[in-house]
Amino acid sequence: MKKDTVVIKIDEENIKDEDLNKPAEVLKEGGLVAFPTETVYGLGANALDESAVESIFIAKGRPSDNPLIVHISNESQLSELVSEIPDHAQMIMDKFWPGPLTLIFKKSERVPLKVSGGLDTVAIRMPKNNIALGLIEKSKLPIAAPSANTSGRPSPTNSDHVREDLDGKIDMLIDGGITGVGLESTVLDLTGDIPLILRPGGITHEDLSKVLGHVEYDPAIESMKDDIKPKSPGQKYRHYSPRARMEIFSGDLDALVEAIRNKAKKYAEDGLKVGIIVTDETKDKYREEYLINIGSRKNLSTIGANLFHVLREFDKLNVDVILSEGVDETEIGKAIMNRMKKAAGGNITYVK
Repeated sequence: MKKDTVVIKIDEENIKDEDLNKPAEVLKEGGLVAFPTETVYGLGANALDESAVESIFIAKGRPSDNPLIVHISNESQLSELVSEIPDHAQMIMDKFWPGPLTLIFKKSERVPLKVSGGLDTVAIRMPKNNIALGLIEKSKLPIAAPSANTSGRPSPTNSDHVREDLDGKIDMLIDGGITGVGLESTVLDLTGDIPLILRPGGITHEDLSKVLGHVEYDPAIESMKDDIKPKSPGQKYRHYSPRARMEIFSGDLDALVEAIRNKAKKYAEDGLKVGIIVTDETKDKYREEYLINIGSRKNLSTIGANLFHVLREFDKLNVDVILSEGVDETEIGKAIMNRMKKAAGGNITYVK
C-alpha cells in the first residue's frame, strides 16, 4: 500500500530537541524512518519489533537472508542486544565508536532472527552523525537500519536518492544533507579466533591492525557467486548497481585510459550511449561526451564519497554502459573497489 512519505529537514549542526519528536514517535509506533548517517542514509525501524523490521525488507525488496545493522547511541545498549563482549571488542569500540565501523557479536535472545538473517550473530554500530544519534536517544530504541534504497541499487548519499527509491513506501524521511563518507561502514566479525573483515569501508584493514594486530579479510568479499549466505550486508555478489551495464579497468593509468577510450569507441560504433567515470588526474585525456569526474586519486576519500552519487547521475543520463577507471586497492581503495566490483557484477579488465 502506498504511503504518504513525510519529509522533514534537520540541520545536523543546529538540532532542536523538538525536531526529532515526530520521527521518534513513528519508530515507536512501528513505522519506517529514513535518516542520514556519516556513511549513507539508513532506513530505520525498531530493531526489537519483528513486524517493523519486516517492513524494512518489504520496502526495500530486500532478500530475507541479508542481515541488518543495528544502530545504537550508547554502549550501555549492548547489554540487551549481545550475549557476550570479547575483550578486544572494547579496545575497538574505544578507538572507533562513534564512527563507520560495524562489529559482529553473538546476539542475545531479544534480537529477532529477522534482524540477523537467521544467524546467531548481530551486527551493531554507533553512527557518527548527530541526527542519527539524537534519533536513537529520543526514541529510546536500538534502530535496525540498512541503506535507504531499493535492494541492489547504489546506496543513497542524499535525500533525493532516498526519494527516488522509497517515496511512497516509507513513513518519514529526515533530510539532513549530504553524507560525508559515502561508503557503508566497515564490518568486522569479532566472534571467531581471528578478527575478520566481512565488508571493507572507511575504517581500513591498516587502521584495525594497529589496534588488534592480526586481522584478515573474509574470502567471501571477493566471491563471484550470488548464492552465498551472507554474514554481513553487502556480501551478495551484484550490489550497488546502476541501471546500465558497468565495466571497470584497472592497472597502469595511461594503459587503462587507452583501454577505456578504445572500448568506448567500439560501443559508440555499435550505437550504445557510453558514460565514463574519470578522475582529476585523467579528465583531460578523454574527448567522449558523457564524462563524470569522481575525484582525485591523491585523496581516495573523495572518490569514496562520490561513487554512489556518480552511479545515480549516469542513471539520469540514461547511458547504456558505464566504463570506470579503477583505483589502487590499498587503504580505503579496497572499499572503493569492493563497491565498484559489486556494481559491475565482477566485470573488470586488468591492463598493463
